[in-house]
Parts: sequence; C-alpha cells; structure tokens
Amino acid sequence: MKLDFIPLDKLAVSKANMRYARKAPDVADILPTIRARGVLVPLMVRPQPCSECAGGNAPGLFEIVAGSRRYHAARIVADETGQPEPLPCAILDAGDDAAAIEASLIENLARLDPDEVTQWETFTRLVRQGRRPEEIAATFGLPDLTVRRVLALGNLLPRIRHMYAREAIDAATVRHLTLASKSQQRDWLALADDPEAYLPTGHQLKAWLFGGQSIPVRHALFDVEASGLAIVSDLFGEERWFADADAFWAAQQAAVEARRTAYLDAGWADVVIVPISDQFHSWDYEKTAKRKGGRIYIELRTSGEAVFHEGYLSRKEARRAAGSEGGGAVPAKASRPELSGPMQDYLDLHRHAAARAALLGAPSVALRLLVAHAIAASPYWNVRAEPQSARHEATSESVETSRGETLFDERRRAVLALLGCSPDEPTVIGSMIEAAGGDPVVALFWRLLDLPDTAIMDVIAVIMGESLASGSAAVEAVGLTLGLDMADWWQADPAFLELVRDREVLTALVADVAGEPVATANAREKGKTLKRIVTDHLEGNDGRSKVERWVPRWMAFPPAAYTERGGVGTLNAHAMAEAARVPVAPPKPPAAPVALAAPEPDPACDPANGEPVQLAA
Repeated sequence: MKLDFIPLDKLAVSKANMRYARKAPDVADILPTIRARGVLVPLMVRPQPCSECAGGNAPGLFEIVAGSRRYHAARIVADETGQPEPLPCAILDAGDDAAAIEASLIENLARLDPDEVTQWETFTRLVRQGRRPEEIAATFGLPDLTVRRVLALGNLLPRIRHMYAREAIDAATVRHLTLASKSQQRDWLALADDPEAYLPTGHQLKAWLFGGQSIPVRHALFDVEASGLAIVSDLFGEERWFADADAFWAAQQAAVEARRTAYLDAGWADVVIVPISDQFHSWDYEKTAKRKGGRIYIELRTSGEAVFHEGYLSRKEARRAAGSEGGGAVPAKASRPELSGPMQDYLDLHRHAAARAALLGAPSVALRLLVAHAIAASPYWNVRAEPQSARHEATSESVETSRGETLFDERRRAVLALLGCSPDEPTVIGSMIEAAGGDPVVALFWRLLDLPDTAIMDVIAVIMGESLASGSAAVEAVGLTLGLDMADWWQADPAFLELVRDREVLTALVADVAGEPVATANAREKGKTLKRIVTDHLEGNDGRSKVERWVPRWMAFPPAAYTERGGVGTLNAHAMAEAARVPVAPPKPPAAPVALAAPEPDPACDPANGEPVQLAA
C-alpha cells in the first residue's frame, strides 16, 4: 500500500464499495469541514480493472473502495469553487475483491453503522469470495453469532428484506419471519398487501406461524434430541420451538407420569397432577413436610411448562392433621365464650374511639402507625407498588440503569436493612416482616417506634416513590414543585432513539440539536440518517458541535409538544395537575373557641425542647 494524491477525474466508486449503485450519500455533516480544510483522511482506492487494457488495469484510473462520502463531498466543493483539488489516497493492490469489500465495510461500520440488510449484502459477497463466517467475525471484531444472524437474513424473501431495510417492519417481526417457510412468508406478504386483512407482527406473528400455540423446547421434561420430535428454530439460533404441539404434549405427559412414579417411590404420600384448565393457588394450601403427609402438586401450564410444588396440603386438610396429632383425638367442642358478640362490638368501638382520639395528641406515633400500614397492609389499607412495566425490553433496561433508578434502589436497600428486611426484597411495600405469628403491621409499628424522625422520613420517601403511579398527574406535580431538571437525571440512549419513528418528530429533534438549517436540508432523508445526525450532535462525532444537557420537550417539567397533533401523555398529565390548582379560601375563624379535652402529650417528643426522642418497643 502506498499514499498519493489523485485528481478527482481519475476516481470512481468501486463496485466493491458497500454503497455502490445507491443514491448519492448524505454528506451534510462533513461538507462544512471539507469546505474549510479539504479532505484530510485518505480514501482507500485500487487500480481500476479493465479487460481490454494492457496489464488488466486502466492506466491512471482508480476506483474508490472506502471513502465514497468524502469523494462526493469533494465533488460538491469542486463544483462550488471551480477548482477541483486532488484527493489523498491509500492505494491497495489490484485484484483482491475480498480485501476491498472488507475495507469498505470496516470503514463504514466505524462511521455510519449500516443497517443489517446492507451488512448482509456485504457479508454475502465476502462469503462468495471464499471468506468463512468465522473469518468475517474475526476481521470485524464481531461475535460469530452476530455474523450468522446477519447471514440468516438471506433465507428471507427479497421483498421482506427490503421492507426491513426501509424500516417498514421491526426486528422482532423479522426474527419471527425467519421461522417461516417460503410459502408462509408469501402468505404473510399477501396479508401485508390486503388493506382489509389483519397482519400479525411481533409476538402475534409467532402465534400465527404455530397455529395459536408455540411451545419452547426449554420447557420439555424429556430428552428432546432423542424424542425425534420436529423442532423449528429461528435462523438466529437462539430460540427453538416444537412444530407439533400435540406430539409435545404426548411426550410431556409421559415424562410427568414418570416423575410422579419417582416421587411416590421416594415416599411421598401422593402426587397430584393439576390439569391445564386449573391452577395451583398457593394461598389455598399450607406447606407440609413429607413425614406429615405432604403431597406433590404438578401444575401444567399452556406454555408447556410443568411446575412442581413439593410438600403441600389444603388448608382444611392441614388443620385436620394438626388437630389429630397425638393419638388422633378429636378436639373437644369449644365452650361458650365469655363475651357475647354485641358486647365485643361495644368494647371494640369504645376502645377504638379512645385510641384514635389519643393519636390526635401524638402525631409522631400516628406517623409511624401510618407507615406500618402502608408497608404491611391491613383490612382498610391496600397500597401497591408501581410495577414499572414497559412494552419493550430495551425500555426496561434503560430505566434500570438510569441514574434515578440506581439512586432509588440504593436508598430502598438501606431502608429495607433499617427495617430488618432482606435487601433482596423487590420493594419495601409488601416486604416480608418477621412477626413470629403476630400481626405484621404491629410488628413493624414496634420497630418504627425505635427510629428517629429523620429515619422515618427516609422510609416515607421510599414507599411514596414506590407507590407513585407512572405517567400520573402526581408525577407532574412533584416535578413542578421540586423544579426537576431532567438533564440531571437523563440523557438520550439507543432505546430512546429507537422508539422515535415519526418523520415530522425526527425532523423537529434534528432542529432541536442541530438547528433549523440542518433540519430543513435533511427533511427528506431516511429516519436512520436523521437519528444519526441527532446522535452525532449529542456525542460530538464527525465534526459536529456537541450539544450538552439536551432533553426532548416531552420529558421536561413542564412538558411541551413538537406538533399540533396531540397524543402526548405528559401534556395530558400536566393539564390535569394544573387543573387541580384550585385556590382555597382561608377558613373563617370560629365564633368562639371550642373546648376539647386535652389528650395526653406525645411521648415521642421531649417537652423541654420539642426534639424527638427514641421510644422503647
């Protein structure tokens, strides 16, 4: 390889270049730099082949293997100035097509991250040149599985690949289409062409391919390879399913029956197979040891999974067994209670009235009792933690690794340790409180009485955060009240940009980070190009000015929209929060003071200085 300066009119894009035969690439990001400083990074070229020329190469002519965008940008500048400048070039040896294709893909992978269909086209050309998938993976520093996934796209009909390349279908749909035969792919395309037909995509597509029931191989209790059952796997090599659900269930039922026999031989009193139409509700059963007559329950699920519940009896049977221990004597009939039902009501209600009146003078005690009810629940409290569920797994991963969620999880673990719970509990609300047979609310109340007010406030902040509904007006009210700046807590990631599909919105995002001129110049570009421009500005890549602390309008407090079309949930929540700002007139003073019996002073406060003191349980 040698370096030289070659005139523009001696250069042409090579057929080995992965962007050959496509429209002129977008060069808006590099054009300003090339106007100011020219082409600084050498193009990769090789002598242009010519079958009719001596030596097989056209004298003085070269074809571009890598650097097509720099070449097109240089031509634009030459047309503007009328003074074409020769370009710096690294000249490869002639004739090695595989090396030229690799050079083109390596450079473009580093700069533009081409779509998977473009990678498939290039990888396929390398395979035709004699490269093995393992060699391709080693060349580009990719896992073997990634290369095989890309090559697997060759088993799809060309039209489906074209739809994927222009983002008409998503990756999940393509992945499931790789399970389909060619005839099934044609049937699916026929549905896509029929505006009146339902077109299954994503996970619905898998159900359509399997006729309603898809059973993963991982749920089999038997030796799958030895069974000889037909298996369908996606061409990415990660998931496998049984082609015949009836054949699977015949083999699975036989394996379940073998497990049942093994349990009985091991000394279990009974093994009950719970059919698919029923469910094993753990709250209707009690754990019971084998020596006390506990059973095995095998629960079969529609997914093909078999779940084994070892050592259970129904609550009625467990109570009967407990009563018959020690010779099988039947417990004597209970004697008449000391208090009648009406008398018990009388006592309970009077004690209740006195207790809640006393709480009026002990707010710190009431606060601890409130926290205990919120965590452990009671007949009149049902506090649930926000599930934080998302439609896309990438969204869940993005939230889990965010700064806000990481900080909240650290504080939650500290609160769990403070309350004597396992730090592995998923939430403080509903966490397991060791009550030694007593009421968990009261057990927690005793613990909270030993904690200072500052610790109680930490507990309150966590349980309020856990039960704060996502997307609600309450979130909006908190953000407005605390003056939240989302730039402190969030930055754009691939999961965010993947979810932006609307062209008008993408153009508006480009205007946000790059300015209106750049957005206008690229308004007709593909969504992938618009997303790359946004990413380059946020990361400061390819000579673009880096934009710090950018937050999309929807995410800010208060939020805003990019279009007039509506459908922005954060705006609706903001409107509800603002509508709730109803001014309340100050209450009128009473005509005369009302005399109330003074409750006992709060034992949690020192009368001398008002500071909280610790209470013994």
